[in-house]
Amino acid sequence: MREDIFNVADIFGENVFNDAVMRERLPKKTYQKMIEVIHEGRELDLETADVVAHEMKEWAIEKGATHYSHWFQPLTGVTAEKHDSFITAPMSNGKVLMSFSGKELIKGEPDASSFPSGGLRATFEARGYTAWDCTSPAFVRKDAAGATLCIPTAFCSYTGEALDQKTPLLRSMEAISEQSIRLLRLFGNQTSKRVVPSVGAEQEYFIVDREKYLQRKDLIYTGRTLFGAMPPKGQEMDDHYFGAIRERIAAYMKDVNEELWKLGVSSKTQHNEVAPAQHELAPIYAEANVAVDHNQLIMETLKKVAGRQGLQCLLHEKPFAGVNGSGKHNNWSLVTDDGINLLDPGKTPHENIQFLLVLGCVLQAVDRHADLLRESAADVGNDHRLGADEAPPAIISVFLGEQLQDVVTQLVDTGSATHSLKGERLETGVRTLPDFMKDATDRNRTSPFAFTGNKFEFRMVGSQDSVGEPNIVLNTIVAEAFAEACDELEQAEDFDMAVHNLIKRLMREHERIIFNGNGYSEEWVDEAKRRGLPNIKTMLDAIPALTTDKSVALFEKFGVFTRAELESRAEIEYEQYAKEINIEAKTMIDIATKQIIPAVIQYATTLGNSINTIRSACDADVSVQTEILMEVSDLLTDTKVSLARLQDAVNQGVAIKGDNQARAKFYQDEVVTAMEALRAPVDKLEMLVDKEAWPMPSYGDLIFEV
Repeated sequence: MREDIFNVADIFGENVFNDAVMRERLPKKTYQKMIEVIHEGRELDLETADVVAHEMKEWAIEKGATHYSHWFQPLTGVTAEKHDSFITAPMSNGKVLMSFSGKELIKGEPDASSFPSGGLRATFEARGYTAWDCTSPAFVRKDAAGATLCIPTAFCSYTGEALDQKTPLLRSMEAISEQSIRLLRLFGNQTSKRVVPSVGAEQEYFIVDREKYLQRKDLIYTGRTLFGAMPPKGQEMDDHYFGAIRERIAAYMKDVNEELWKLGVSSKTQHNEVAPAQHELAPIYAEANVAVDHNQLIMETLKKVAGRQGLQCLLHEKPFAGVNGSGKHNNWSLVTDDGINLLDPGKTPHENIQFLLVLGCVLQAVDRHADLLRESAADVGNDHRLGADEAPPAIISVFLGEQLQDVVTQLVDTGSATHSLKGERLETGVRTLPDFMKDATDRNRTSPFAFTGNKFEFRMVGSQDSVGEPNIVLNTIVAEAFAEACDELEQAEDFDMAVHNLIKRLMREHERIIFNGNGYSEEWVDEAKRRGLPNIKTMLDAIPALTTDKSVALFEKFGVFTRAELESRAEIEYEQYAKEINIEAKTMIDIATKQIIPAVIQYATTLGNSINTIRSACDADVSVQTEILMEVSDLLTDTKVSLARLQDAVNQGVAIKGDNQARAKFYQDEVVTAMEALRAPVDKLEMLVDKEAWPMPSYGDLIFEV
């Protein structure tokens, strides 16, 4: 059979209305206006939009598109879209015209009342708008519905409040660019015109067999297993990590890559992760808003392609207890439009004054707003993951590595830095292996915010979350630190002395946030407490950070969020927490009532009948069988009691009205505790009941039989 052979360069971006397509299809004058709009922030006039819309439509139709959609990211955790066909009213001859105007390209009108708004919009206040983000290219998506032209857009209410992830992200990008340019001008850079946050989001995920998935109501309704005993082998042998990729998974990854490449997503790295059935995909860096869009496309594509191949992609942060969960490492840096990376320390970072100031500002930002950064990664699924020996602790700290730590120590201890540690030659003891210089700094996988050469890696983000929120926070808190530095330095009479003193002060005041050790250790928890660093363990503990006076002042200063928008997001998160836990609890009740208890009763009845038969037939010793039956019966009783308690807790939670925070708190304290109490006897029963009698696939079936 002939294998499909293709050249990645030939298919990459073929379904994207990118710069190359615009250059080819748009009139020169229109193309130049679009470039000014995209790169210089100029306003898009309707005349230009009409020309672009026409060519975009013609290009999309050539790709087979019949419909277009404003593709946006409401506060639901997933993308949203409404499809409209290109056809206009029929003509007198019975034919139709295909049209697409600039107005239709620029603005859409979905129903804003049906999306989460946290009280910003009442049910009867339905109007909302989507607005074209022309800095993120439109694309044609092909699936069972045919081909659809998807136009990345922002989504806001009739009164202008942001109801999505993109609008505040774009605002924060403008803020960090403006303040970065101020800083660069102080160091004599007169050529760079803007600074863009560059983001690369690594995506972890699990793949299981779809037929087995469909036999698990908990996976279907909640994305994670609510019951399940560990198999004899988990991840303790470390043999899955970076192991040979099984053929079924390799074929899946090949199709995922091909689809993503056609959509202009630069999927680059793929490998097995630590847990069985767990994998990772990492793209090349892109501008923050494009990277956020691309990550949504990655998640959608992972799920879509899996379904086609009889597989199921699980994006939940903790689909299986007892093995590592999944995260999303958010790699963040700042790059000028002419290619200068503000986070590049160079070969001698102790002499790189601009870098040291940028570093000091980042340390200030993370130290001052650790609560906000932690909140940006808070969700229900991450509560199962953060703080365990598989993910960063819930304590925010910064890893700098030996080289930069040494420079900071010099500045703090002596007031000046005179040298930088150098990388040494790697000695393997094997003559046939090539010699090379190793880096001056090791890596630290236990750090939530680690410097990794020329970028920071924020490792807390959950695998199913948008990377929009953490980048909104990062951009804004660093913009604030840059602004304060510029305010001070712009007034200085002796710039060199002023910047030197400022760097020293920043390092001394915020040295406490730096930690290069083992973030998983109990010793670090005690040390962090001594330093005064917050340990925000759960989502509900993190949410209040959104609406502190400090946070409101920060976001309002740079026009990223208003107080009302922040309060609405807090309300949405409290409401979503309670809803998600409620769904999980009701799913547990459903599975225990309709599947587990009947199956155990049937097994116990069969076992009891067998004991009686043996006793009747002969005077044999049935003490073992009787002991097993008694243990099963006792656990069944525990299950029934715990089930009743969970049902009662859910009823009480549902009865709490009008106070989302109080309801969420009740679900955390009472319902989650009752869920854990129900799971305990059920997981023990799974180890006793005949496998053929157990009503659902086991962990072993799911994670080892793909």
